[in-house]
Amino acid sequence: MADFDSDFSNESKFEGINNLEEDIKRYKQLIDKGELYNSLEAIEDLINSCQENELFEDGIYFIERLLEVSPYNSEYWLKKGILLNNIFESEPALECFERALSLNPADPEIYIEKASSEEDLGFFAQAKESLLSALKLDPANPETVFSLGLLYQRQDKFEEAIEYFNNAIKMDSEYDEAYYELGFCYENLNRLNDALNAYDIFLSFQPYNPSGWYNKGVILGKLNHLEKAIECYDLAVSINDEFTSAWFNKGNALADLGRYEQAVECFKNAHELDSTDEASCFNIANIYEELGDMINAIKYYTEAIKINDEYYEAYLARGFCYDSAGKFHLALKDFNKAITMSQDNADAWFAKADLEYSLGKLQEAAHSYKAALKIEPDSYEINFNLAETLFEMGDWLQALNAYDNCINLNPADATSYYGKAKINFILSRTQEAVDCLKAAFIINPAIRSEFAKEYPEIKSSKLFKKLLGES
Repeated sequence: MADFDSDFSNESKFEGINNLEEDIKRYKQLIDKGELYNSLEAIEDLINSCQENELFEDGIYFIERLLEVSPYNSEYWLKKGILLNNIFESEPALECFERALSLNPADPEIYIEKASSEEDLGFFAQAKESLLSALKLDPANPETVFSLGLLYQRQDKFEEAIEYFNNAIKMDSEYDEAYYELGFCYENLNRLNDALNAYDIFLSFQPYNPSGWYNKGVILGKLNHLEKAIECYDLAVSINDEFTSAWFNKGNALADLGRYEQAVECFKNAHELDSTDEASCFNIANIYEELGDMINAIKYYTEAIKINDEYYEAYLARGFCYDSAGKFHLALKDFNKAITMSQDNADAWFAKADLEYSLGKLQEAAHSYKAALKIEPDSYEINFNLAETLFEMGDWLQALNAYDNCINLNPADATSYYGKAKINFILSRTQEAVDCLKAAFIINPAIRSEFAKEYPEIKSSKLFKKLLGES
């Protein structure tokens, strides 16, 4: 009987996907003719080949035919469970593994595969028990220890996972997958140098693994070694030129270095490989915006929005570009769209308010600033812009309150003290006005000249000089 655990050894029988499909058809016809018994070993090999080529449904068909004639064969039940797991049929797969264990309770591989189904179903405690049972049957099996590490890793229990991966490495010092997963765990614990070391060891075993170079690049990027990170991304795409994430991350690193033209090319490569990736379009637009090319910036923000019409950041960014380009109506439309999509984000309200202010729509601007402050009450900039707007509207008392908020947030804010002074002069609160001026002058003496230009008649009055303590 063929050994289901081994690599498919009769590759010449089913070489190439076209020949495999022909053989699948031929053996189905033989089964229909009742010739199954004469083809058992060939069908076992065919099932392995179906699995290797991801023709899982066909593999399940053949294994079920074998089970019809050998219902007490634990390897057949194991293989059926593995095939079902591959099509995410975890519950029936689990039933198959349990049936296999009832026939052969001493096979550690069945426990390992059973744990995989249990984990997929969210039964983490049962998965752990299954793996511990496998380890009891075969204490020296690094694969079982590694699987326990993966189980903890997928629950974000990285410290426990690291312990198991290291134990697997103690059993097999060349267990490259364990080094790879160690890198992932260390990264999540922000132990970046440990992660880098783990990926370096992994790559010493797997120098042509693009994911290994990509992950190393990510760590180097986090360590701010951008040139070295770019070298890693280059190696990743030289091995697999369709590695979208590597192109994307290389673009980010180049943009951070100010190499915008190269960055744009990388993002365009990423977008060409994945036309559903709105982030690449957004980043291209961001670079054009940074370069002051609003036409191309708007073009690519629009492309990002076509891909994802709920892309809040793209609407907001495109609104800023329209504003810079003098297309105020379109800018306002984008800011309003961003607001409808993210009611709890102050940026869109703030942007809308600034635009309304610049258009002279002071009432609308004040309303928008207040809406932004409901979300970010401790924003100095929003409070100050509201105060200035209210001042221009002649809403003196509310403006005073807004300036007070600014001073509470930033006690060294000379401009707000000066704003309060101007309002108090208007309200004939001379002493309060003078007190505010004194505070403003102490913080920023340059305000004296500004005051002299704005209020020459007050500045030269004897009463004012007396109150201010000047001769």
